[in-house]
Parts: sequence; structure tokens; C-alpha cells
Amino acid sequence: MHWKERITVDAKVLAGKPIIKGTRMSVEFVIDLLGRGWTVEQVLHEYDHLTPEDVQACLAYAGDVLRSERVYPLPGA
Repeated sequence: MHWKERITVDAKVLAGKPIIKGTRMSVEFVIDLLGRGWTVEQVLHEYDHLTPEDVQACLAYAGDVLRSERVYPLPGA
């Protein structure tokens, strides 16, 4: 999945949060729904302008962001 085909960042939309192209749906919002237990089918039913590929792109984007995250131990921990 090449999330760059479906996810974009525009400083004029949602304060520059990553969104699904052509929508005002943030990646954060979609990931949050899935994290709260929504199924992909529920997301697609409730937000019928989204596609399964849009949801997959959100997950792929989140995976890439987490892989690039650097975690530093706290001093004394």
C-alpha cells in the first residue's frame, strides 16, 4: 500500500494534520475509530465517502510514522 497516493498534508486543512485526499477526514480520526473497536466495515458504512483503500492507507501511514519514531529512555529509568 502506497499511502502517499491517498494521504496528504495541507496547512489550510485541519491545521495541517494528515488527511485522506479529497476529504476533511484525518488519519488520526480513522485510526482512533479503529482503536476504539470499530470495524473497517463500520467505518465505511458511517463514512460512506471513504473506501477500504483509504482506511488501509491510514494504517500504512501510522505504521510508517511509528517505525520512524525515536524513543529515548528517561535518565535514571
